[in-house]
Amino acid sequence: MTCRRDSLSRGVSLTGAGDSGPVIMACATIHVGFTVPQLLRGASRILPTHSALVVLRHSAFCYCTVNSTIKSKRKMDHLERTANNFRQEVISQAKVCGISNESETVKRLRLAITNKDFTFKAGQWVDFFIPGLSVVGGFSMCSSPGLLKREGILELAVKHTDHPPAHWIHTECTLDSEVALRVGADLHGYQEGKGNGYKMGTVKLYYSAKNTSQLLFKKNILGLMNAFPGKIMCRFHVTQQSSPICEELRPHVTEGRICEKDLEKHVSKDTLWYICGPPPMIESISKLLSDIGVPRNCVFFEKWW
Repeated sequence: MTCRRDSLSRGVSLTGAGDSGPVIMACATIHVGFTVPQLLRGASRILPTHSALVVLRHSAFCYCTVNSTIKSKRKMDHLERTANNFRQEVISQAKVCGISNESETVKRLRLAITNKDFTFKAGQWVDFFIPGLSVVGGFSMCSSPGLLKREGILELAVKHTDHPPAHWIHTECTLDSEVALRVGADLHGYQEGKGNGYKMGTVKLYYSAKNTSQLLFKKNILGLMNAFPGKIMCRFHVTQQSSPICEELRPHVTEGRICEKDLEKHVSKDTLWYICGPPPMIESISKLLSDIGVPRNCVFFEKWW
């Protein structure tokens, strides 16, 4: 799921724009995006075990991908899975200029882009080419297009798996490692920004993970909540918390999964719902929304697998 930052409507997010209506997002250990599209963007690719849902009232600028029925599929390689998706012609060299741990299983990669023609829109991903490795990775950006424009920097958050590109990032990648990137992804419903004449509505994120240590970017999210009180809100859900929750997070944390009771209070004709997560989560939340009367054309998710 992807929601751009430029003018968000009111809403709610679940896990894991313009002055129109509210936004709701649901996700589980992911990235959130509005004025922070980098956070909720592409969680399903980076964190396949987490989920997210977003609900917005119609906003001036909401960027998301396709709403469609998910069918079970065999496991496919990234290039095979996305063979019919749009790809830019530009392939840019990039150098690793920063590596940090977002959690015990997720690394944040900071890349300096050398090609000035390299650009992307919120909601797109990159083909990730590693010298000497035949398998091509596919990862979502967790930084905004604005950071690339200002500083020539792009960031990825990658969960450790046995998949060769992710394994390389976690075990062999170092500062100054060189890779190549190419932007891809079809953006359905994407609209170009039309200036600064839009007021921010409200957004609520429901963000679910196993425990608080798996809630990526939580400090960024809390910062946005403080910067935009009453406009950006978040409810963190943890399903297997075994340690005490820190004082800063405690007021915002609910133990247990995102459920119907959380969502039904946000149902209205002006609310849009954006879901980000693995297929079972998206299927479950989509059915739940249908059961509580949300029209299908108001529910969006990113179908890329």
